[in-house]
Amino acid sequence: KTCRKHAENIRKISSENCKKQLFLTKFLRNFVIRNWPSEIVKVYFFFHMKPFCYSLIQKTLKSYPWNWPVLGMLPGVLVRLHRSYAFGVEVLESSNLTFQFKGLWFAGMDMLVTVDPANINYILTSNFSNYIKGPEFKEIFEAFGDGILNTDSELWRELRKVAQATFNHQAYPNLSTFTTRSKLTDGLVPLFNHFAKEELVVDLQDLFMRFMFDTTYILLTGSDPRSLSIEMPEAEFAKALDDIEEGIVYRHIAPRFLWKLQKWIGIGTEKKMMEASATLDRRCTKFISAKREEVRSQGVTHSSGESKDLSIYDIINLDTTKYELLNPKDDKYIRDSGASFMAASRDTTAATLTWFFWILSENPNVLTKILQEMNTNLPKTGNGQDTSSYLNKLVYLHGALNETLRLYPPIPFQRKSPVKPDVLPSGHKVKSNTKIMIFIYALGRMKAVWGEDAVKFKPERWISEAGELRQEPSYKFLSFNAGPRACIGKNLAMNMMKTVIVEILQNYEIRILSGQKIEPKVGLMLYMKHGLKATITKKCSSSE
Repeated sequence: KTCRKHAENIRKISSENCKKQLFLTKFLRNFVIRNWPSEIVKVYFFFHMKPFCYSLIQKTLKSYPWNWPVLGMLPGVLVRLHRSYAFGVEVLESSNLTFQFKGLWFAGMDMLVTVDPANINYILTSNFSNYIKGPEFKEIFEAFGDGILNTDSELWRELRKVAQATFNHQAYPNLSTFTTRSKLTDGLVPLFNHFAKEELVVDLQDLFMRFMFDTTYILLTGSDPRSLSIEMPEAEFAKALDDIEEGIVYRHIAPRFLWKLQKWIGIGTEKKMMEASATLDRRCTKFISAKREEVRSQGVTHSSGESKDLSIYDIINLDTTKYELLNPKDDKYIRDSGASFMAASRDTTAATLTWFFWILSENPNVLTKILQEMNTNLPKTGNGQDTSSYLNKLVYLHGALNETLRLYPPIPFQRKSPVKPDVLPSGHKVKSNTKIMIFIYALGRMKAVWGEDAVKFKPERWISEAGELRQEPSYKFLSFNAGPRACIGKNLAMNMMKTVIVEILQNYEIRILSGQKIEPKVGLMLYMKHGLKATITKKCSSSE
């Protein structure tokens, strides 16, 4: 029955190579099903004597997972877990952009995976109120509590308003720029100089993660943890975030009853996650207590918004009294908001910078054009010059960053669930609480969405004939989300990345070591699995 059912599935995969599919169907029915007991040895020799037949079967089946009884499609996914991103692209490319995944029976693992722009626009914008993250999502991400990443409905709306007020606060853009430039001047540049002088091999991904952790922590608390230093100390807060994210990935893959049991017993990944959550709680409690004591001792808050010692903690406490569901006096509110901000800001920017510098090494022509644009539009000054006022002129650099985000989105997937039964624009029916995954990584590689050159790194696709930046619909370019949940800090994040890139390219040559394996790590964030090893050479200034 399984073979017959799969033979029928093969016919639905694609209209191409019809003769090959009919051949495979006949082989499955006539040679295997009818003669399996007596001809099993002949089957073995058939595969080894006819390699072209074996490759044909592999090519036909590789983009379509087998739906086994009881086990569903889980075995096929686990076998291909080492290349899960590429496999997802293949499946969606051959499934008309939407695919129904069948998981382990009775384990609640079934989900609809889509990269159809019409579906995405409908889910995230047109019918936004019907598609929420849901209680199961919140349970999986419980370490982030009631932060903006987890919540829905009225609580989310109030948190969103606070976030908008924070990013629109008169002090925040200057605070962000000042913090980034200070960390560059006092942290990243001295470290790059040291590595260049000692001719050391460094992991750029680790450097960018430490840089972003320190920068985000300063923005959040006003103090510098100094994880970015020659000693490369382990930051307890950062390690806790990493362990929590690892645990959340495990909860996505493992059946719910299994990780629930492990949590109850206190073993494995769940034990590690609980310890990390406890660390997060302890560090946040310590910081909040210190901040409250500071406010009491001074008797006033930084309400003017002009102090360089201002932090996000100060800003989000200025204007929350008018919201019914938010209480700035509640430590949990501050803790959940801070943890969400830290996770969203640190990981996304660090991952993008890592992929960007690797892509530059693979596309030297793009690097040449970026350097030419910088030479034309930026002041010819030495190290440490504030170039923030010139960043909008770097159109080609912006296009290159957009291409990086398109092909290597820092958040590779997004989950939603409908409140009420619905029918998507693609014609797929969804019941209440159906799991829907928008596979953002695959979206950027779909030929049906981006054209035949979808997998090609091409910054020019973002630049108009007039030399201006071309905009794409958010439901097509989803790296900053879409609809009411679209990223508020998009422009600040892009300017932060441009600032870092300009500083590095103006003063250093980055040589990526050849021979290292570059592949994405399966996780909440699209990190490189093995890091990015490189050497750094300091450029000679004009005065030298």
